[in-house]
Amino acid sequence: LLPCREQPIFSTRAHVFQIDPATKRNWIPASKHALTVSYFYDGTRGVYRIISVGGTKAIINSTITPNMTFTKTSQKFGQWADSRANTVYGLGFASEQHLSQFAEKFQEVKEAARLAREKSQDKTELTNPALNITSHQVLPSPIISSNGPGEDKLFRSQSADVEITTEKERLKKMLSEGSVSEVQWEAEFFSLQDNNNKLVAALHEANANVDQWKKQLVAYQEEAESLRQRVAELESQGTQDSSSENNKEELSQTLEELELLIKAKDEEIQMLKSQKCGRWEAEGEREETLQKLQELEARNAELEQRLHLAEQSLAESLAERDKMQTEVTKLAELMDVKLFELSEIRQGLAKLVES
Repeated sequence: LLPCREQPIFSTRAHVFQIDPATKRNWIPASKHALTVSYFYDGTRGVYRIISVGGTKAIINSTITPNMTFTKTSQKFGQWADSRANTVYGLGFASEQHLSQFAEKFQEVKEAARLAREKSQDKTELTNPALNITSHQVLPSPIISSNGPGEDKLFRSQSADVEITTEKERLKKMLSEGSVSEVQWEAEFFSLQDNNNKLVAALHEANANVDQWKKQLVAYQEEAESLRQRVAELESQGTQDSSSENNKEELSQTLEELELLIKAKDEEIQMLKSQKCGRWEAEGEREETLQKLQELEARNAELEQRLHLAEQSLAESLAERDKMQTEVTKLAELMDVKLFELSEIRQGLAKLVES
């Protein structure tokens, strides 16, 4: 449990991560679900901390210093390095607004921590004037005093201790700032490297998709062009069909005339057969009539064969016309579908180019 002197000043919920200490690249989730992350302020010490508790375990216990930096690595993810805990913390928020609120509060708390540190340093300097002596000040080496050489030695020893203490504090501060900056830059470098890898992968995927769509577009264009040529051929055949329609009409008329002629010849044959017994008196007339009858029968057979061929040709022409009309309809429907897919691909390419 937290001491009573610390009070929460801001709370939010986020998924908590810590950098992998082995690789310094991968993030390790600290919990399966989002946790409450809070800023706490210790009024007695003037210290600000970020604390998150999961169950009975403190997931985050990070004291904020003026050297810390909170970095937004994406729209919903941010991180900061804690040199005291020797780790890098990452927070994943539900929205960009929550991330912005947390980052603004981090900046406010960081500035408050800086002011508190400066105020504390000012108080220390006022209460301990000996700390005002810097390492750059040079004290006179031989000090002659009425008190004797023993006091001279004591005075020089105290000055040396102050210089050593000041130098140690300066070195500790430089090391602390250097380690924090190193961890921060390392964390930012890994974050930028991950983002760069993701962007490169997304770019490769987008280029591959564009190439694939371009190939598909070229294939559709070629297919559409072949369909246009096929339609043009069918239309030209359709014009030929119109001329064949005229031929069919003439052929039908010829067939009707042949049928009428055959019918007339049949009637004439029947009449001749009925009259041959009574009217044939001479042998010569009989032979002539028989020869004429044979010619008429041969003519009749020839006309019947021509009629059969004409009917067969008419049936084949009608079947061919129906087949061609069906094929034209199918090709027209297929061309409409391909043109629709082609328009969708062009729209997709246009959106991709805009993005």
